[in-house]
Order: sequence, then C-alpha cells, then structure tokens
Amino acid sequence: MAQRRIRGGKLMMVLCVVAMCRAVPINDLIYRASQQSDKLHALSTMLTQELQGSEVFPIDRVHACHTSSLQTPTDKEQALQVSESDLLSLARSLLQAWSDPLVVLSSSTNVLPYSAQSTLSKTIQKMQEHSKDLKDGLDILSSKMGPAAQTITSLPFIETNEIGQDKITKLLSCFRRDSHKIDSFLKVLRCRAANMQPQMC
Repeated sequence: MAQRRIRGGKLMMVLCVVAMCRAVPINDLIYRASQQSDKLHALSTMLTQELQGSEVFPIDRVHACHTSSLQTPTDKEQALQVSESDLLSLARSLLQAWSDPLVVLSSSTNVLPYSAQSTLSKTIQKMQEHSKDLKDGLDILSSKMGPAAQTITSLPFIETNEIGQDKITKLLSCFRRDSHKIDSFLKVLRCRAANMQPQMC
C-alpha cells in the first residue's frame, strides 16, 4: 500500500511539472532548451578534446554516421532559411537517434584501457542525463508548435555484437557533430524567438 502511494505521488509530481511547463511561454521554453543543448554539446566537445591525440584513444575525423541520411542545413545561412517547426523536428530526430548509441557507449567503456574508462564513463552518463532532459523539453516545446514540429524521422542504429575502440571513437565523433547541429538549430530558434535580425543570429 505504501509503495502504491509513493508511485502515485511520483506520478502526480510528474503531471504537475508537465502542467507547469505547458504554462511556460514558448520563448522561455526555447531559451531553456538552448541552454540545455549548449551543455550537451560542451560535454561532448570536452570529452573529445580530452581524448584527442591520445595514443590509447585517438579521435579522428568523422566519416559516415548512422544519422548521415538526415538532410540537414550545412551552415548557419541555410539554417536561417528553414522554418521553426522543421528546425525543431530535425533537432528532435537527431536527439532521438542517439538514445540507443549512448546506451551502447555507456556499457562499452570496459573495452578501453583503464586510464580512459573513468573519464569516458562519467561524461557519457552526464550526456545521457542531459539528452533525456533536453528530449523532455523539446517534446513539450513541439506540442506547442504544431504537427510539423512533432514529426520525427527514424534513424535506426544497427548495434554490432562487439564494440571496440574504433567503434567508440567513431560514435563519439559522430555525437559531437550531431550535438553541434542540435545546438545550432536551437540557437537559431532562440534568436528568432528574441525577434533578432537574421544577421545577428
């Protein structure tokens, strides 16, 4: 009985949080999402910079990622030409595509030299937490922006039975690239929400 009350209490708390978020103006939601995406990209960048050039864990240039099939703006000028709903849809699609790979990365740190395991494990855990928080925020934001913003393109991740250092290196490079895209798209949305001129974005 006590356990049921605890679960009921948690459910009510979640519903209250959702209700409060839905009452928050769109501009504020975009601002919060942009801050969260900035933290996520900063974590990814920090991790790859720490491991860059390491003899045991070299980070090379990105080649083909599992998200490469998604057509996205290649620079800021192109992003400024894309509608708000489409930009949000692209950001949500990329973020959703990393749910499984981040789990794989988190469970694969044991294949690395001991010196790299601790740093990687802690940072990936933080990235997972930020990704989930950002996803929840973008879900609420998309519900306020109409059907086009709620569209998510499926970008399946094919997991292999064994994952070695090369695969981890590639996934980290791809995630850094995609987290930068997500952050850039949300910064454009934030700029538009603030009614700034395009050249100032």
